[in-house]
Amino acid sequence: MSFSLHHLVREPKIKKDKNPLLLLLHGYGSNEEDLFSFASELPDEYYVISARAPYDLMYGSYAWYAINFDADENKFSDLEQACSSRDLIAGFIDELLLSYAIDAQKVTLVGFSQGCILSYAVALSYPQKVQRVVAMSGYLNLEMMTENYRQNDFSNLKIFASHGTVDQVIPVTWARKSAPVLEELGIEVTYKEYPVGHGVAPQNFFDFRNWLSQTL
Repeated sequence: MSFSLHHLVREPKIKKDKNPLLLLLHGYGSNEEDLFSFASELPDEYYVISARAPYDLMYGSYAWYAINFDADENKFSDLEQACSSRDLIAGFIDELLLSYAIDAQKVTLVGFSQGCILSYAVALSYPQKVQRVVAMSGYLNLEMMTENYRQNDFSNLKIFASHGTVDQVIPVTWARKSAPVLEELGIEVTYKEYPVGHGVAPQNFFDFRNWLSQTL
């Protein structure tokens, strides 16, 4: 079948009737190769699929939505594009379930930066499609959720959120606000910080990989 998003696939090394999925969502200005670079280090029983964002910024870089600046250098997100990408990812998960032997009850989104913001939006808008989220170096933007998201059943959703304490792109204070909101919705959250900037520290990678094995 033709897919709505270009993607890379690492097949599970341990094949079952249905395997769990890790769907990787890169950050603004990056591409599907970025997070896929550590696919070989991820657990053997997973499909690891890395998707390319739909908006082309040229020279091999892509975005899930535009980030614009006003005259005072205030930064704001294109919410229309963001919501379009949210629904595109939700539909892409359905396409993957039809095309690969993936367990629909074991779908995990792994998002970095803008991909993290979209991972939150997809999981809270469509919790029936996503059971776990690894949310790295991003934050919760409630304007990107579907209209009645608070009425959703989050009882099967677990989130591992992490952030660098000296992140110069997305302030750590933004990330710290996410966990209390998620917990208020009844979502199980693990939140960790690392003494790094806008990136994934080795300890962060080990911690989320351990979290994956504990929560599967």
